Amino acid sequence: MKKMFGTVLAVALASSALAGCGGSAQPTNESAAKSEQGAGGNGDIKGKITFITQRTDLVNDGTFDKYEEAFKKKYPNVEDIEFEGITNYESDMRVRLSANNVGDVMLIPTNIAAKDLGKFFAPLNGLADSLGDLYFKNYKADNGQIYGIVSGVSTEGIVYNKKAFEKAGITAVPKTLDEFYAACEKLKAAGIVPIYINNGAQWPMKMWGEVLVQFSSGDANYLDKMVDTDEPFKLDNEFGKGFTILRTLNEKGYVEKDLYSNVWEASKGEVATGKAGMYFLGNWVINQIIGAGAAKEDIGFFPFPYDNSGKLNALLSADYFYGINVNSKNKPLAEAWIKFMVEEAGYVEASGFIPPQKSKEPGLAQLKEFQSYKPALIESVPTSSKWNDIGNKAKIDFFGGKYIQSILKAKDLKAELDGLNQKWKEARAAVK
Repeated sequence: MKKMFGTVLAVALASSALAGCGGSAQPTNESAAKSEQGAGGNGDIKGKITFITQRTDLVNDGTFDKYEEAFKKKYPNVEDIEFEGITNYESDMRVRLSANNVGDVMLIPTNIAAKDLGKFFAPLNGLADSLGDLYFKNYKADNGQIYGIVSGVSTEGIVYNKKAFEKAGITAVPKTLDEFYAACEKLKAAGIVPIYINNGAQWPMKMWGEVLVQFSSGDANYLDKMVDTDEPFKLDNEFGKGFTILRTLNEKGYVEKDLYSNVWEASKGEVATGKAGMYFLGNWVINQIIGAGAAKEDIGFFPFPYDNSGKLNALLSADYFYGINVNSKNKPLAEAWIKFMVEEAGYVEASGFIPPQKSKEPGLAQLKEFQSYKPALIESVPTSSKWNDIGNKAKIDFFGGKYIQSILKAKDLKAELDGLNQKWKEARAAVK
């Protein structure tokens, strides 16, 4: 089996620039029907496909090889599942979509507007129905056609090392922002990096902006409401408050010292060994920390205390969605692979996800701890095409993290927000 590794591109194309590239999909459930016929090893499931993923770690360590081996036992006429791992997934795949260089199965980039999904991806209604009651079933859909199957469900919060907390003398998880800062101070005093923000990796920075505002506001539609104003970025609104927390953590020395190198993989080992105390990420990262050497019982998970109210919200969010290239020449095999990844491969469990199928209970013990703090769960909703169009026109890389890197290092936060507002205002006037 071949393995390829994508290079990191500096260019990130907006989804609007991709319009018209690729084919047009006609609504059909034919491939899903063939996939179902092949569920017992039918010869219709044969040949080979390429699967492109952001999980370079699972490509490198042979995990996907094991999935392929199990898949071929079920479908013996399958020749090859070729895996390609992409490090800077979002920007690279947007570029590659424009050139139709995306293999057969991929993870749908975040900023593809719903109205553009059919230009790049095949409808998956039959496959979605065959999987039963799914979370986020219609999240990647347009005009009644489903184009994506969620790979896993997460909630965001603070993943922490209990041994690091114990060493620092922290006896209870913080439930207010002041308590959170106090915990960071104790960790720092104990010689432990309080929290890795992974600024150098770029994508984790989205947590402090468009992810955080949805649950700190208690409003899953917070982002879409931005289209009604010329000034969505203010010091005293949810964006400004989240950015202020981030900057405070940096100013007080509570984050990693090397802010400009991509130390994402290394940071997992730091949290695993207790050299670092926390991440602000989804539950999906927990098993990766355990895989980096932590004992399962040493890793915990609690809701992020973003203010001093004592009220805790958490966002139920979808991880990437599996999609099939509209120009794939082997859609039956591609659908069978997605179904296998959702139901049988073990990827969901290994990734620490809440299963995509609502009938299945999550297996992650840390989720039980998280739920014991009784946060109000807010299910995220898709952003509108207009929100995407304005963001792309303004060249603000929502969910990419780059603009938040600039906010972190800005000397004057208000001036930085004013600049974002100006871009947003001009783009809003241009988008109808």
